Amino acid sequence: MTSDDVFTTTIDAFTDASSTEALTNRLLEHVRPRDVDVVWTTHETLLGRLLLAFRDDAVVRIAFESEGFDAVLDDLGERLGRRTLRSAQPADTLRRQLDLYFTGVRVEFSVTPDLSLSTAPFRREVQSSLTTIPYGRTISYADLASSTGRPRAVRAVGSACASNPLPIVLPCHRVVRSDGSLGNYLGGVEAKQRLLELESAAAP
Repeated sequence: MTSDDVFTTTIDAFTDASSTEALTNRLLEHVRPRDVDVVWTTHETLLGRLLLAFRDDAVVRIAFESEGFDAVLDDLGERLGRRTLRSAQPADTLRRQLDLYFTGVRVEFSVTPDLSLSTAPFRREVQSSLTTIPYGRTISYADLASSTGRPRAVRAVGSACASNPLPIVLPCHRVVRSDGSLGNYLGGVEAKQRLLELESAAAP
């Protein structure tokens, strides 16, 4: 059996979760990076479970449960490759940082982002710039468009935020409408409100 045969389907087909995690961690010690396209896990947070997906050592997707994890994994398979592996190991650092973030201790993330899912250059530019918005602060879609040198591209900025593959880590929740209303959010408006309230309460 080749490595491609092994990873055509996900390891989480096994029913014993503890055995699965132990097995996948052992596999990760021996497989070559090219043997696996995506490694993923889930993590419980203040906003419910998040799906954390990695390609090599970079986080490529963070998804809310409301998006439908099966649908997200299918999309990752279509776009990045079908050889997927469920394991918590690559996500250890991000999981710790998320826990600290949701307790108001951590204000930024130090993981490597992979924006391969953002194929449009302007979307990628906007998403990359989101980390410049200070913790506990907000900016309007119009002001964010102006900061990119394209003040008329307000709708394009909104689209970039709506399609952000790495919410929370790339904080699109800090972008609001010019009238102060929240606007849309991939995880839902309630999740956006809770993130802003968390940061407002914890900000120095």
